[in-house]
Amino acid sequence: MSQKKLVGFVGSFSRPSRSRTLVETAAAHAADRFGVDSSIYDITDLGQSFGNARSLKDLDQDARKIFDAIAEADVLVVGTPTYKGSYTGLFKHAIDLIDPITLAGKPVILTATGGGDRHALIVEHQLRPLFGFFQAHSLPSAIYASDRDFADGRLVNDIIRSRVAQTVAELAPFLPGHSSPVSIAAE
Repeated sequence: MSQKKLVGFVGSFSRPSRSRTLVETAAAHAADRFGVDSSIYDITDLGQSFGNARSLKDLDQDARKIFDAIAEADVLVVGTPTYKGSYTGLFKHAIDLIDPITLAGKPVILTATGGGDRHALIVEHQLRPLFGFFQAHSLPSAIYASDRDFADGRLVNDIIRSRVAQTVAELAPFLPGHSSPVSIAAE
């Protein structure tokens, strides 16, 4: 059986970023638990052809490879910083370039970061409906982290780290050969 592929995609133009750290943390948990091979990309990786692209054919070869990786992934982990209660415009532009059929049935871990708790519902009110349109399978749990959950470029809040583990455990039914999710207390 071939190794399953996880692709993380981050709607942040900044590097380093808390959003990327959160996606990397989820990807690392999935690699540890399920042995998936993971790759993480962000808006910066899409390069200069991305901004003016109206379809995938308008992208240069490097950007196209990222969209091919998203299409071929067995699992997606998406993340975005929160701006004025929603995902970034460039994140939405990237998602708009994807053919909806590409994501149908694909398990997706939803993550977001923001300055404080007032943005926490972005995953439920913005990301979940977006991926619902694509008929992707957004996992029941999602992960939101605020500025105070990070220190020195690392996710340090144990409650959020536990949430990451819980969400990753929900991938089990989508990765054949792995047991069903177990409670966090049993891990």
